[in-house]
Amino acid sequence: MANSRIKKRDKDDDRPVIWVGYGKLLKLFRERAHYTQQALADAVGYSYEQAASIEQGRRPAKAAFTEAAERVLDAGGALAVLQDDVDRAKLPAFFRDFALIETEAVSRFSYDPLLVPGLLQTEEYARALFAGHCPPLDDEIIEQHTEARLNRQKLLTRTPLVDLSFVIEDAALRNPIGGPEVMRGQLHRLLELGALRNVEIQVMPSGRGFHPGLNGAFVVLETLEHRQVGYVESQETGVVVSDPANVSAFGLRYGKLRSQALNAEESARLVERLAGEA
Repeated sequence: MANSRIKKRDKDDDRPVIWVGYGKLLKLFRERAHYTQQALADAVGYSYEQAASIEQGRRPAKAAFTEAAERVLDAGGALAVLQDDVDRAKLPAFFRDFALIETEAVSRFSYDPLLVPGLLQTEEYARALFAGHCPPLDDEIIEQHTEARLNRQKLLTRTPLVDLSFVIEDAALRNPIGGPEVMRGQLHRLLELGALRNVEIQVMPSGRGFHPGLNGAFVVLETLEHRQVGYVESQETGVVVSDPANVSAFGLRYGKLRSQALNAEESARLVERLAGEA
């Protein structure tokens, strides 16, 4: 019995703070409105177990749940204002700090040698990546990570527009993550996003010889306060780089990469050809 209590406590301690806070606020509004957990679940179209898990902070609220709860409980936007933070906590823990900084970007430039960058991924491509995780992830965690990755893509169309540039190694576009059909859909998605006026996608073709991206993927970002930040990630370890000298070096390397890669029009033609072959 003691061991089971310890296991439960440890599991509860892993709950993101924002999920716990959201749940407490939900309970406050529910009790003020004189709803039982079952009555609220019925009113918002969720099962009792799902609604109870959200209130206990064990499961994140989806936007649809929050919208319904706001309406039923007359919460006045108090739950809705937390939704982005709730969604962000679905991301892998090592990435959350940078994801928060990313929401304040006025520009974001990245080099990705092995995979299509997360901001450009289709749902099927993202899910295939998380499904292949080692060690394996629970189905619920796969769904949460996928949802959170897609939610980050609001950055693509946010107002005011964010200046976004992506240099992607062509090897990432030839590796059929999820199978040929998923990859074909992903390539078509790149063509759609590359047509946005604030998004530039360039492909680094193989055979270029040495270039500054060979040391690995990186991001360089400028915030609303015009602070420049870098980010590097490998094997589920992410590091935010704030030292001005290091961030300046990232910027220089990225400039070189853009000059060595295919331009946007050439890149689009290559992606279109690969989509036809997939």
